[in-house]
Amino acid sequence: MTEVAGDRLVDGYTLVVFDLDGVIYLIDRPIPGAVEAVGRLHAAGRAVAYATNNASRRSSEVADLLTGMGVPAEPQEVLTSAAAAAELLRDRFPAGAPVLVVGAEALRAEIRAAGLTPVARADESPVAVVQGYGPQVCWADLAEASVAIRAGATWVATNTDRTLPSGRGPLPGNGSLVAALRHALDREPDVVVGKPEAALFATAARRAGAGRTLVVGDRLDTDIEGARRAGLDSLLVLTGVSDVPELLAAPESRRPTYVAMNLAGLFDPAAVARVPGEPDTGGWSAARVDGGLELRGAGRPLDALVALCAAAWSAPVDAADIRPATPEAQRALAALGLSA
Repeated sequence: MTEVAGDRLVDGYTLVVFDLDGVIYLIDRPIPGAVEAVGRLHAAGRAVAYATNNASRRSSEVADLLTGMGVPAEPQEVLTSAAAAAELLRDRFPAGAPVLVVGAEALRAEIRAAGLTPVARADESPVAVVQGYGPQVCWADLAEASVAIRAGATWVATNTDRTLPSGRGPLPGNGSLVAALRHALDREPDVVVGKPEAALFATAARRAGAGRTLVVGDRLDTDIEGARRAGLDSLLVLTGVSDVPELLAAPESRRPTYVAMNLAGLFDPAAVARVPGEPDTGGWSAARVDGGLELRGAGRPLDALVALCAAAWSAPVDAADIRPATPEAQRALAALGLSA
C-alpha cells in the first residue's frame, strides 16, 4: 500500500491553501465532507487560506459564503484574483485613473476600493482594461474592451480558466472570454493575475511565515501548475474539474505531489497517495502491452492509479488504451472512471 510518510498528510504542513470551486463548494453548495475537513483544521489550530480565480465575488463575500456553509472564514484568509488584479493596477497607475472593467460588480468594487475609477466605455479613456468572469458579460463588453486595448490600454486578465465547475458540468470560464478577445486582437493579455501564475499561492505562503504550505485543488491547469510554479507541494482532489484521464495525460508542469478522491486524504493515510509511485504499487502492476497499458493485481483503486500514473508518465498513453487483466483490475478502473 502506498501511504504518505508519517501519520496524516496534514501533519507535515503549517498552512493549507484551498481552491474553492470544486474543492470546498460547487457554485453555492458545499462538497460532501468539505465543511468537516476545514472544521478539523480549525479545531487543530492549523492555518488555512483560500485562493480562488473567481473574480465575481469580493473576499468579504467569499468569507460570508463560507461562514454560511459552516466554515468560519475571515476576509483576510481569502485571496481572490479580483483583489490581486486591483492591487496590481493600483501600484501601476495614479489614484483615480479610469479602468474599464469587464466582469462582475465585485471586480468593479475591488477597483474602486483600490482608489481607481471603474468605467464601462472605451471613450472614457481608460488606462487599463481588467477582465474577469461575470455571468452577464456580453459582446458589447468585449467590444468596448477591444477598442480600449487597441487604443493602448493595458490588458489585465484576472485568470484564464477555460471552464468553471457547475452542477451541470463544466461551463465556459473567464479564459473562454479572454480567448475571444485574444482572437479578435491577435495578441495576449499584458498580465494574467490568477492561477496558474504563482502570485496567489506565494502571497498565502508569505502571510503564513515559516513552515511548509500545501495547496489543495481540483484543477491541474490552474491549482496544481500554480503550486508547482510557486515551489509548493500540492494535493489533487477528484471532486471538481480534472479527472483521472487528464491526470494520466498531465505534463510534468501539472503533476501533483499527492492525489486523493476527496478531502478525506488530508487526514486518512489510506485515502491519499503520493505520485508518481512505481509501476508495481500496492498489489498492482501496470505494463505496456500491444501499445496500451494493462493493469493487473488487486488492492485499493488509489494504488492502481499510482501505478498507472508511473507507467503513463514514463511514456504517454491514451486513457482509452488502458485495459484490465483481471476482474479486480476491471473494478478498480471503473472506480477511477476508466471503464469502457
